[in-house]
Amino acid sequence: MLPESWKDQLSLVSADDYRIMGRNRIPNAVTKLSGLETDDGDGENDPNGGAWGTKPKRIVVSNQLPLRAHRDISSNKWCFEFDNDSLYLQLKDGFPPETEVVYVGSLNADVLPSEQEDVSQFLLDKFSCVPTFLPSDLLNKYYHGFCKHYLWPIFHYLLPMTQAQGSLFDQSNWKAYTKVNKIFADKIFEVLNPDEDYVWIHDYHLMILPTFLRNRFHRIKLGIFLHSPFPSSEIYRTLPVRDEILKGFLNCDLIGFHTFDYARHFLSCCSRMLGLDYESKRGYIGLEYLGRTVSIKILPVGIHMGQIESIKASEETAEKVKGLRERFNGNIVMLGVDDLDMFKGISLKFWAMGQLLEQNEGLRGKVVLVQITNPARSSGKDVQDVENQINKIADEINDKFGMPGGYKPIVFMNGPVSTLDKVAYYAVSECVVVNAVRDGMNLVPYKYTVTRQGSPALDAALGFGPDDVRKSVIIVSEFIGCSPSLSGAIRVNPWNIDAVTDAMSSAITMSNKEKNLRHQKHHKYISSHDVAYWSRSYDQDLQRACKDHYNKRFWGVGFGLGFRVVALDPNFRKLCVETIVPAYKKTSSRLILLDYDGTMMDQDTLDKRPSDDLISLLNRLCDDPNNLVFIVSGRGKDPLSKWFGSCAKLGLSAEHGYFTRYYVYTLDFIISFLICVKLIILFSF
Repeated sequence: MLPESWKDQLSLVSADDYRIMGRNRIPNAVTKLSGLETDDGDGENDPNGGAWGTKPKRIVVSNQLPLRAHRDISSNKWCFEFDNDSLYLQLKDGFPPETEVVYVGSLNADVLPSEQEDVSQFLLDKFSCVPTFLPSDLLNKYYHGFCKHYLWPIFHYLLPMTQAQGSLFDQSNWKAYTKVNKIFADKIFEVLNPDEDYVWIHDYHLMILPTFLRNRFHRIKLGIFLHSPFPSSEIYRTLPVRDEILKGFLNCDLIGFHTFDYARHFLSCCSRMLGLDYESKRGYIGLEYLGRTVSIKILPVGIHMGQIESIKASEETAEKVKGLRERFNGNIVMLGVDDLDMFKGISLKFWAMGQLLEQNEGLRGKVVLVQITNPARSSGKDVQDVENQINKIADEINDKFGMPGGYKPIVFMNGPVSTLDKVAYYAVSECVVVNAVRDGMNLVPYKYTVTRQGSPALDAALGFGPDDVRKSVIIVSEFIGCSPSLSGAIRVNPWNIDAVTDAMSSAITMSNKEKNLRHQKHHKYISSHDVAYWSRSYDQDLQRACKDHYNKRFWGVGFGLGFRVVALDPNFRKLCVETIVPAYKKTSSRLILLDYDGTMMDQDTLDKRPSDDLISLLNRLCDDPNNLVFIVSGRGKDPLSKWFGSCAKLGLSAEHGYFTRYYVYTLDFIISFLICVKLIILFSF
């Protein structure tokens, strides 16, 4: 028994073109996964003929698995644990209860080829994870070469004008990106039930993966969420592979973005480069693409409330907070937590801090900016230059405004710093400064706000009394994804040092009542729009976007990365020569309507005049007394009359029927023709 998605492919071809379609067995590496059991035979003992189980899964696909891995020194064996900080692990809280979740991604560890099969089986059995082991040279070209040093800067509005400003487009890196996406597709096929499961792809590392998946299974239930910004069309159109990436997105059923601006830029690219229009119906945005409706989802991701709450309740966190209070000894603490990269605006933040102390002598010795930097996700000269610049500016400001006794206005902590330690710093900070010049989302303000809501353990460590109010202040760049959702934040243009300085001053001098109002407003939104809410909303919209899959016929067209699926009416049948020719011969009255541009004449042809061969072919059709031949076109009557003046028996319908030229036929032919038209109209309703 074949799955429904294969039956649909068979039903689209003609009766004379049926072919037996084979089915690859699921590799033994996944035979123990619940709902995917197979035997060693060909399915004779399976009542479903060896088809996959019907229990729907959620297959979460990301560049890296939500796992931490290390090799035990004593036993020389691999040890694995879930990474509780991973968004891809946290989002499962939004899925329906008892939903089976399978993770597909690469492993952040160098596993020897001889160990990979055993590790794959272990990860599948214990963690429901399917690793994609990538050779080091392929990984370097795919991730560092194409993703981080080419795609990522462009998506953050930095064009690589020279090699020093970022990697230029490299065909070998693009081929590596394509190959890795194909490897991911093959791994997904190992655990996929195409008729039941939902596949959720994450971020820019896998933007052409949907094309490979849709090529294999036309009705696959497929969504993607882009966690980075999507640039304006003027930036995006510089990509040499822009069409391939756009078509990759459009092979999904649902495309998710953090903000309306990102979605608007994507829709603009589809309009300008592919000629696609979108429409909004009852709050849903949809792109009509080859008969399919591709839905657009706009919803910023949230944080895992349970994780932050559990850390806040920890005695270890409380002890950390006590230590930080003693360390800063009553100083006002402003906090920054950023990745170490060129777009986080750390140097701009430091310059604003220096200007604050320059303009406000009374704040010297009283205000501290703590900057925590997470380790860089890639390596290269750009990262090293950023780190050197940050250190240089911090040293200059500390040398200028530092005081005896150990006071330094900038405390620069170059990570890694644990989540627990970050929560402790959130708890003692009066203000958080997120100054990125461009960022996809950034959840630091969310985590800071939830931490500042407090807990019994934190309240005791901070010395909070019953009359103390919860307060927090957020300074946020207007160029990051979380900014629209933080209506009570102080929004700044990070390039405007004066504006950032003024924002810091306002945060310090703001009344406790106003801080409390801003805090409560943010906390209400953040606590109700957590990661589970985001995941649940996306999952529901993905199900809604896929509900009509079996109400249409799907026809795959194109090759390679140009592949796409055309959705057709259920009553559509492919026209075959074997069917048309006998029907043509049997009929005595035929109406033949021919489009001109795009049908009789190639759209890309500059000279639109018909060739002599085409004129000859039309005259042969018109010479048959049983044929009534018309050319229907949007062109004007003058060029059509001139071009087809030698076809005396040819009917012309110019300007979509506004002007019509008829040939005088016999009365019998006209009567039979009108009867034919009447029958067509009757059977059309």
